[in-house]
Amino acid sequence: MTTLSDRVAVVTGAAHGIGHAIAVALATAGADVVAVDIDKAGAEKTAAAVAAAGRRSLTLATDVGDVASIDQMVSQVTATFGHIDILVNNAGVTRRAYIMDLTEGDWDRIMRVNGKGVFFCLQRVAREMIPRRSGVIINIASIAGKGYAGTSNAIYAGSKGAVIGMTRIAALQLARHNINVNAICPGSTVTALSNDNLKSRAKEEGVSVEEMERRRNAGIPLGRANDPEDIAAMAVFLASPGARNITGQSFNVDGGLIFD
Repeated sequence: MTTLSDRVAVVTGAAHGIGHAIAVALATAGADVVAVDIDKAGAEKTAAAVAAAGRRSLTLATDVGDVASIDQMVSQVTATFGHIDILVNNAGVTRRAYIMDLTEGDWDRIMRVNGKGVFFCLQRVAREMIPRRSGVIINIASIAGKGYAGTSNAIYAGSKGAVIGMTRIAALQLARHNINVNAICPGSTVTALSNDNLKSRAKEEGVSVEEMERRRNAGIPLGRANDPEDIAAMAVFLASPGARNITGQSFNVDGGLIFD
């Protein structure tokens, strides 16, 4: 079903995991997709998957923590495709750490990508959407931003709480331009990043990775962690005409872990 036929979507952090899955799902739904990531080789693999789905693709190596790099990225997208219909702000970083072990370096690295990167990508793409009076912005937050106890660290939780807050205010202020802004809050999701965190937790607690995985799944009411495709399905819906009257919301995709 091509619900996004001929739309142009930009997905940041598109090289791996959730970003890769979202890019492919958007392409399958009919969108042309720009795969944006600091990892150019990984983004090129995503772009190849988009092309295999029969859609146009573009790879852009971009550091979303740098405003000049964001501006260059958006200029290249508009030069190639003419406009942007959908932005998925997915790029993010973290590490597993106890609150007392976090450093200024952790703060700067996490907030630079998860906070600054989300805001300035949103702002720059909105500048392209406003004259056309049309657009969808989807920010990938996390249930960590709503206080989930199993978060990787306190700074990461703060960065994702910021994403939720920015989503609400952006939705209010961009509504008059017919731009929808929503957030998706994944719970435990099977990606390379989450697998690294799982291994760290297993080492901390002196158990096997398999045991830690069993414990993780046992704590989820539906009994399973997300696959990246679970997040991608929500992103496709929020980008679709069916979500045209939804804005300012933060949707949990977490198997029932939290109810906020």
